[in-house]
Amino acid sequence: MSTQKNNAKSTWQHIARRIRVPMGFLFSGFFIYFAHPTWISLGWSLLLALPGLWLRAYASGYVKKNAELTMSGPYAYTRNPLYLGSMAIAFGFAAASRNLWILLALTALFLIIYLPVIRAEEELLRGKFPGFDAYAARVPRLLPRPLSRLAPVRADRVEGFFSAASWRRHREYNSLIGASVLYAALILKLNATQILNLFHLSGAH
Repeated sequence: MSTQKNNAKSTWQHIARRIRVPMGFLFSGFFIYFAHPTWISLGWSLLLALPGLWLRAYASGYVKKNAELTMSGPYAYTRNPLYLGSMAIAFGFAAASRNLWILLALTALFLIIYLPVIRAEEELLRGKFPGFDAYAARVPRLLPRPLSRLAPVRADRVEGFFSAASWRRHREYNSLIGASVLYAALILKLNATQILNLFHLSGAH
């Protein structure tokens, strides 16, 4: 029974890794159609989206995928800063949408798709890098520890430096482009809604 459960878990992790990008595009269409942004909600959303974009860019300058176990920079505080940045961006857009269903759908998408992907990737790292278990014992999977508990993590931190070449190699600028396109779509929708409301008001007179 345990073997069947593990096989099913492994199968779903594999499926989740393959469908996460197409699901992201589908969700973007769903998001734009059902979003009801205002200038205020767009402004508030930047409080999450901008730090998320910064964190992804910052992390991409440290990570060396499949070459070494990255434990420096933001990886000294969270094992998955790229996913944490993506979550911040996504929930920032959820705030911009002013739609509870988008928030619920986004939460489900993360739990069903992205959490299994994170676990699958960590299993690969555990098998490839002997030091992963010790690293995982010190550093949380996603949310960094409270400030009062960061000192032990800092003491064990591995020195590293941000590499602009690594940032370019990982094409992290695509996150900024994608976010800009979504914001542009929301602004267009907001302006179109305001114009339609003006027509309705003028027609009523």
